[in-house]
Amino acid sequence: MNERRNPMAMARARHALLQAGLDSTVPLEPASSVTNEVWLTPTHVVRVNRRPNQRLRREAILGPSLPSEIGYPMVVAYGGRMGADYLVLKRIPGKPLAQWWPTMSQDQRRSAISQVAAKMKRLHQTPGPADLPVIDAPQMLRGETLSPVMSLLVALDQARSLAHVDRGLIDDVERMVYELTPAIEPFNSDFLVHGDLTFENILWDGETITAILDFEWSRTSPADVDLDVFLRMCCLPHLHVGDDLVDVTRPEDYAEIPWWLREDYPELFDVPRQFDRLRLYSIAYDIRDLTMFPPPAPAHQLNEHHSLNRLRRAIVGNSHLDRLDTSAGIV
Repeated sequence: MNERRNPMAMARARHALLQAGLDSTVPLEPASSVTNEVWLTPTHVVRVNRRPNQRLRREAILGPSLPSEIGYPMVVAYGGRMGADYLVLKRIPGKPLAQWWPTMSQDQRRSAISQVAAKMKRLHQTPGPADLPVIDAPQMLRGETLSPVMSLLVALDQARSLAHVDRGLIDDVERMVYELTPAIEPFNSDFLVHGDLTFENILWDGETITAILDFEWSRTSPADVDLDVFLRMCCLPHLHVGDDLVDVTRPEDYAEIPWWLREDYPELFDVPRQFDRLRLYSIAYDIRDLTMFPPPAPAHQLNEHHSLNRLRRAIVGNSHLDRLDTSAGIV
């Protein structure tokens, strides 16, 4: 991405710098991101959210309350309007771990995961701010409702009405949801999860994990909710990196990560009926994806990783979770 190819994105970033009282004429370097427009100056990071949900507002509230061990950068400014809100942060040394991972040694990789585990554990001991706004999280599960799956059941009804969606499949998914719901009850928690933990959101400087970033989906939930997106990344890493990294991101380079994480953070995995819990988290994530991005064609004409095909694999027992080596006790 450059100014010639994306002048509006750069203009939004420069406007954010200006509104923050910073020099808006400094050189801007685009940064890889799956969900936001992200730009780097020599001293700051500018993130612009183009979706009408003001996720970055929550992060501006949350950031200052995070423990120092997380390494979250200082919030300089938040503002903007619906569909173009921005967050300006102090820049921290390091690059996303996803950029380093293909060329890291085995010892470096093992050290990085140990450090990630320590930061995850610290985050999962952190109470959520009382004034943190509720968000429609990627896993449509809520601890404050009569049942944690109420929003998910509403979305399942919505999915039945979509073109190219097999009602029988949705009926099967709904039956599985009812069957699995007791595994996550009670679902309430006073402590934070990240909500979107991938290597794109973790900074590495060559020796040290310097920060965990991008807390826009963070909320209070049971700690193992963070395994949902993280294990997706481990199994299908090319879906969780920027376009410029897809060709060098190989599943075999991520294969040992779940086992390393289990060694360093065993209590994250030692939850009754954990496989059932993770299956329900995964279904909730995929149903939300399906209703937000309805299929343009029948399942057999779609990419194998489309949410409709992910749901079908979950029902028949061939999801990314099923393909993990369960004999080693990961799930």
